[in-house]
Amino acid sequence: MKAESEPFLTDTHAHLASPRFAGEIPGLLARARADGIGRIVSISCDFGDSERNLSLAEEHPGVFATAGVHPCHVHEPGPEGWRNQLRALVERPQVVGIGEIGLDYYHPPQDGSGVDEWRRLQESVFEEMLQLALDLGLPAVIHSRESTDAVLGVLERFPGVTAVLHCFTGTPEQAERALAGGHFLSFTGVLTYPKAEEVRETARCVPLDRVMVETDSPFLAPVPFRGKPCEPAMVRHTALRLGELHGLSLDEISTATSGNAERFFGLSGPLLDSSGTGLAHRPNA
Repeated sequence: MKAESEPFLTDTHAHLASPRFAGEIPGLLARARADGIGRIVSISCDFGDSERNLSLAEEHPGVFATAGVHPCHVHEPGPEGWRNQLRALVERPQVVGIGEIGLDYYHPPQDGSGVDEWRRLQESVFEEMLQLALDLGLPAVIHSRESTDAVLGVLERFPGVTAVLHCFTGTPEQAERALAGGHFLSFTGVLTYPKAEEVRETARCVPLDRVMVETDSPFLAPVPFRGKPCEPAMVRHTALRLGELHGLSLDEISTATSGNAERFFGLSGPLLDSSGTGLAHRPNA
């Protein structure tokens, strides 16, 4: 385990509220800290996620929460008055961003509506969440699966919002458009996949002051864990690959990406606590 004065990694996008991690949080956090991860931003997809992530952030130093409505969940009615309740959650100090929000053109409609109606609903909620980010001066965490150009078009209508396009798999040209808008790009374990050369080409082009790393756990485990449940400790493999693309050591890319996460999300305070169970089963062992 690294000392707090040494470089550490920040997993800027993990879903700790996922049912897949039920009962596993202490061990998961301990393994992450043992592998040099100092902070985790736990991302929400709906109102329930937002509440659970806020509880995790209150309980565990080094864990921070976002709140928002994922585009695949916009059809869910939520509790009565969920917009006011979500705003109240977002105003809590442990919440460092609005998200995960955006557009998803990959998954089919879940409510039986037509594609056009589904996309209009997604865009309406996306705009509502961006306005909330603007009102509260918070950054936004963006989902853009098979919808990058459309997402960038919406973001351009909210120039006061600073966003990170998470799990970025777009082209260098799309990256340039996002960077021109003042936004950040974040890369997952996809960066390590043998056939993801275009993603690596894009990652090479992103300035070091605008890039972050993430796991999107429990999804998208990097090589050599592909096909297994992903967890925050595995972000080091993505960071190693990103460092190689920029000719940097793990410590150097850790310093750069964690500094960007601190600046983007306003992260501060103690790092993850190393206490817990599961240290004997580290993902990189």
